[in-house]
Amino acid sequence: MNDNQPSKDRPDDHAYMAAVDLGSNSFHMVIARVIDGDIQLLHREKQKVQLAEGLNEQLVLSEEAIERGLSVLAQFADTLIPFAPQSVRVIATYTLRRARNSATFLRRAKAVFPFPIEVISGQEEARFIYQGVAHFEHFSGRRLVIDIGGGSTEFAIGEGAQPLRLSSRNMGCVSYALQHFAQGRISDKRFNRAILQAEQELEPIVSSFKAAGWQQAVGTSGTVKTIRDIIVGMGLTSNALELSHLLALKEHLVQQENSYQLDLPGLTDDRKLLICSGLAILIAAFNLLQIEQLVYIDAALREGVLYEMSDRLQHLDIREHSVASLQRRYDVDMAQAERVSQTALLLFSQVRSQWQLTDEDAMLLGWAATLYEVGLHINSSGVQKHSAYILQNANLPGFNQEQQQLIATLVRFHRRKIRADEIPAFSLYQLPQVVCLLVLLRLAVLLNQKRRDDLLPELQAEAGSQYLQLKLGTDWLAQQSLLAADLMLEQKSLKKIAFVLDCPGLVDVVPG
Repeated sequence: MNDNQPSKDRPDDHAYMAAVDLGSNSFHMVIARVIDGDIQLLHREKQKVQLAEGLNEQLVLSEEAIERGLSVLAQFADTLIPFAPQSVRVIATYTLRRARNSATFLRRAKAVFPFPIEVISGQEEARFIYQGVAHFEHFSGRRLVIDIGGGSTEFAIGEGAQPLRLSSRNMGCVSYALQHFAQGRISDKRFNRAILQAEQELEPIVSSFKAAGWQQAVGTSGTVKTIRDIIVGMGLTSNALELSHLLALKEHLVQQENSYQLDLPGLTDDRKLLICSGLAILIAAFNLLQIEQLVYIDAALREGVLYEMSDRLQHLDIREHSVASLQRRYDVDMAQAERVSQTALLLFSQVRSQWQLTDEDAMLLGWAATLYEVGLHINSSGVQKHSAYILQNANLPGFNQEQQQLIATLVRFHRRKIRADEIPAFSLYQLPQVVCLLVLLRLAVLLNQKRRDDLLPELQAEAGSQYLQLKLGTDWLAQQSLLAADLMLEQKSLKKIAFVLDCPGLVDVVPG
C-alpha cells in the first residue's frame, strides 16, 4: 500500500472508501477519498482469479476456484484493516451470480474477509459500469458502453448520469476461451463459431439498443484495453477502434495458430489465452450494433460503486428513486403506505437496541412497508404473493440481490401463514434478524388495516430474544374488538415460528 493508505489515527477517516469487484476473471480493489464532493483515487489492486474457469456445465464452482478466490480475499482483507465496515462495499458479479454453490463460497469467505459480499444482478452490474464511465468523463450526448468481463458482457446506453438501456449477456472472455479456444488453439473456424454464438446472444437486445441510439461508443475494463493497446502497438490506430482494426487483428491471430506463442505489443501473459475470445465478442458487438468507432475509458464497475457510495454519504440514495418509481408504476396507495411505514419504524425505534438492528435494517423495513401492496395491481386476493413476485423480479436499481430478496420475503409473509421453510437462506442477513423485521411489518399492517390516521393509541414496545411485548391499553382494545381478535390470531401464527407476541390486556378483551 502507498503512503495514502488511511490510518486509524487520521481525523478524516470517514472520507475514505474502498470498492471491491469480485469479477469472473480478476478481483479488483480501489481505495479513494472524497474531497469537496469529488472522488480522488488513491490505490488499486488487481489479482487474477479466473473464477469463471472453475464453473462447470452444471454451474458448480470448483474447489480450486473457491480457494483461489478466498486467497485473494484474505490479501484484500489485510489492506482493508483500517476501514470501518460502512466504508467498504464488495460487489460480486457473473460467476457468483450463476454458481449453484455460491452460498458455500460466501460462507467460507466470512472466515477470511470481514466485509459483506453483495451479489448483484446483471442489470445492476451494467448500471454500475455506466455510472463509472459517466462520472469519470463528461460527455454531452448519448453513450453506448460495453464491458467484456470474464463470464458476461454488459451493455448500457445513457445520457449524462442517467442510464436508459441496460443489459447483461452470458458471454465472457473466460467462458468463451474455454468453449471455443481450448488449450489456446486458434483457427478461423473457431473464431467464426465464437463470433456467431456472441451474435446469437446479442440478437434479443439489438433492436432496442439501436432504437435508443448513441453518439459515442465506449469500451471499458481489461479486455477492451488489451485489444486497444495491441491495435495501437501494431500502428493501426492511435485512438478509436474500428471494425477494420478488429478484423486485421483477427487475421493476425489466426496466422499464429496458438495463443501461447503470441508476442504482441500490449499483450500480457495473463491475457494471452483470453485475447481471441474477447476479440470475437467485440467483433460481434460491432457487427450487430453497427458500431463505427469505439473509444476506451479507464473506468468501470468499481468506480461506479465508489460514486454511489459517495452519493449515500451525501444521503442521495438511488434506492429511494427505485422505490418511488415502483410506487408510481403500480399506483400504490401512498397514504396507507405512509401509515404502515411510520408504524413499523416507530416500533423499530423502540426495539432496535434489544434486537441489535441497524440503520440499513430500518431502511429495508421502511421500503417493504411502502411496497407491500404493489400486488394489488394484479389482484387483491393473495396480494402478498403477487406483491412478492413483483418485488422479486422487478428491476430495482441500487439494490443487490439479497436486499431485493429480503424485501420480497418480508412482503410475501406480511399476512396469513408464515412458511418458515420458504424463507431463503441469506448470506448478508441472519434468520433471527429476518424474523424480527417480519414481525414488525406484520404488526404495522395489522394495526393499520382500517386505513385511518386517527385510530392508533400511543404504541409502546419492548423486546427480547424471539419476544415482543406490545402495549396498546385494555380500554382501547375493548373498543377495537375485531383488531383484538386479529392480534390473538397473530399470536398463534407467530408461536408456530417460535416467536412470542405478548399484548397485555388482550386476553381480557377477547373471549377464550
